[in-house]
Amino acid sequence: MLSTLYLAVTEALRSLVANKMRSFLTVLGIVIGVAAVIALLAIGRGAQTAITGSIEGLGTNLIFVAPGNTRDPAAARNARPMKWQDVLALQDPAAAPSVQWVVPLLQRSVRVSKGDRHHNTIAFGTTPEYRIVRNYNVAEGEFFTQTHMLSRAPVVLLGPEVAQVLFDRTEGLVGETVHINGHPFRVIGVLEAKGGGGFGPNQDDRVVMPITAMYARLFPDMQGKVDGIMISAVSPEAIESAKEEIRQILRLRHRLRPDQEDDFSIFTQQEFLQVFQVITGVLTIFLGGIAAISLLVGGIGIMNIMLVSVTERTREIGLRKALGARKRDILIQFLTEATTLSLVGGLIGIALGWGLATAVEHIAARFDTTLPAVVDLQAVLLATLFSAGVGIFFGFYPANRAANLEPVEALRYE
Repeated sequence: MLSTLYLAVTEALRSLVANKMRSFLTVLGIVIGVAAVIALLAIGRGAQTAITGSIEGLGTNLIFVAPGNTRDPAAARNARPMKWQDVLALQDPAAAPSVQWVVPLLQRSVRVSKGDRHHNTIAFGTTPEYRIVRNYNVAEGEFFTQTHMLSRAPVVLLGPEVAQVLFDRTEGLVGETVHINGHPFRVIGVLEAKGGGGFGPNQDDRVVMPITAMYARLFPDMQGKVDGIMISAVSPEAIESAKEEIRQILRLRHRLRPDQEDDFSIFTQQEFLQVFQVITGVLTIFLGGIAAISLLVGGIGIMNIMLVSVTERTREIGLRKALGARKRDILIQFLTEATTLSLVGGLIGIALGWGLATAVEHIAARFDTTLPAVVDLQAVLLATLFSAGVGIFFGFYPANRAANLEPVEALRYE
């Protein structure tokens, strides 16, 4: 059996080498198809990895509360804004024993200036606990304190990207003054780099300040309102009980009747992860499906070339059968040629797809975007088996046609 297979492969390679250009053009369709599958699956999985890493980097045991109900459009339209009093109510340990930290968040686009340099970025108004909940370390200086909060001090921490744009450096900036929407703010620190770009907001392109200073100096019309609340549960096991405590407190504060839907939404970090994993999983399958179409086109090319080969070698087939070759031998010979074409194209396509995915990763990095190329063994095996399957599937009809030729008719063929 092994000797028969070896002879079939040897004969297939000899036949393919004898028609180099035709074999190359046939293989090219499979190469493009497999390369597209590998590259797009790698990019899709890389996107999933980047998004998951971004969400996990937000902190631990996190719960997010936002105004509006994402499940009920009517409740969303009638939603009340989140207020500072909501934050104070959630900080009550008697009402919410499963809650450890409660951090309000006010987020607005601002223009930061230093001399003749300007930069548009996002300002986050919050409280000192933001550093703990978001796992934010300070590379230089210090985070603002409760004293800064109470005095509404115009102090700010710069993200490293903002610092680089305004000062061409990220060190020695404590004590400097920048203007935010025309108002002077004293720099008290520079945030530690978390990695720019990727998916979601750039965590290095932002400024952070006391929410009281943001109310007093930048957005007085937002006094007492917050865009959302970040909450840290006392432990991972307490997340569900914390969610229920939060829901009950806010429903009571918003005076919702038992038959009314929540006018706010509560999300956990794990729920964000699950949603994004489903989205990126569907995206990966969709991209792979599109790329697989080009594999089918390559398979049709193999069938076309094999039919031409059968026609050209009709007399050879007749001679082989006249000398004792069985129908099975002819079938194996032509199937082996088609499968060899597919496998060679598949192997080249895997290498090319890997290279393309890596090139996309480097191009994304040049634009400060994190998009790792994740080429896993599963994708490689899938592409290899699929390319072999394409060869067998599209090669069967020409091989079967060759095997069914009558020796006498084949020998008389001109």
